[in-house]
Order: sequence, then structure tokens, then C-alpha cells
Amino acid sequence: QVQVVESGGGSVQPGGSLRLSCAASGNIFSIDIMGWYRQAPGKQRELVAHIRSGGSTTYADSVKGRFTISRDNAKNTVYLQMNSLKPEDTAAYYCVARLLVEGGNTWTNYWGQGTQVTVSS
Repeated sequence: QVQVVESGGGSVQPGGSLRLSCAASGNIFSIDIMGWYRQAPGKQRELVAHIRSGGSTTYADSVKGRFTISRDNAKNTVYLQMNSLKPEDTAAYYCVARLLVEGGNTWTNYWGQGTQVTVSS
């Protein structure tokens, strides 16, 4: 059994900040990539950022310079620090962890339930 649980969403004014957290737990042997996607109403889900086990990162152009992804491998946790938030950042944010379960041999993506971020005046 694997669980991926997000927290930290909320409502902020433009220019504000939020920090999202996502923890994976259960019978996990190893985690490769952890990342964040978002989906606004009527739009496709898009990559926000991801981070590999060695620490290398990738960001969507729309969030470069404003968002920072990090992870704590000992806690199986990934974070997304969001600064200078804009109304267009409003979306449901989803965490994903690509991992091997104990005794398994296949890398599999596990998704969180999503957390809402709303940026408005």
C-alpha cells in the first residue's frame, strides 16, 4: 500500500506565497522522480516542476524564477515553494512520485489527491 498526500494549498492575493508539501508513504523501496502538476478548469494538466533523486530539477517556463522545488529523501517528501503568485497560477496542484514498491520490479507513478491553490484579489 502506497499513499501520496499533499498539503499547503489555500487562497492568497497576487504577489503572495504558498508552500506545498507532499509525502509518500507505505511499502516503498525507492523513489526516483517526484514532481508537481497542476490543472485549471477547462485546461489540460501540465507539468509545474519535477526533481530527480540526485537533485536535478525541471521547471515550466511559466514558473521559472518564482517557484522552487525541493525534496527530503529521508522523509520521502517533496516541496514546492511558490512566490510572486499570479492569478493564472490558480489550479488544483497534484503531486506525483515515481517509485518502486518493496519486492517490485516496475517503476510506477503514484498520484496525490490534489490541493487547491487560488490567487485572486
